[in-house]
Amino acid sequence: MPRMNRMGLLATSALLAFVMMGATERSLDPAVVNPHTVKVTLENDHVRVFEAVLKPGDKETLHSHPRTVVYVIEGGRMRNHPDVGAATESELTAGQTMYREPLTHWAENIGTTTMRLVVVEMKDPK
Repeated sequence: MPRMNRMGLLATSALLAFVMMGATERSLDPAVVNPHTVKVTLENDHVRVFEAVLKPGDKETLHSHPRTVVYVIEGGRMRNHPDVGAATESELTAGQTMYREPLTHWAENIGTTTMRLVVVEMKDPK
C-alpha cells in the first residue's frame, strides 16, 4: 500500500475512533447537560446539592443520578422518561420528599406551574 494511502487510512481511523469515543463518553451529568434548569448549590466529598427549576413545557436532556433525595419546593405535574421502560406521569406537591435509587432519565414539566426541586445526590465513600 503506498505511503499516502496508509497515512490517509490511519488519519481516517483515528478520526473515527475520536468521534465514536465522544459519542460514548457523552456527559450524563445533570448540571452539564441541563444548565438551563439545574444550579449546583453545594458540592463536597459526600454530597452534591442542586436546585432544579422546570417551567411549564421545559424538557430536560437525558442524564443520570446516583442515589438521591428530592425535596419539592414548588410542585407540579411531570412526566418522567427512564432510559429503559415506559414514561410515567406524577403530581409533585410542595413539601414532598422522595428517595430514589440511581437512575438515568429525562423529565418534562407537563403542568401549568413552575416546579422547583432540591436534589441531594449521595456520593459513595471513597
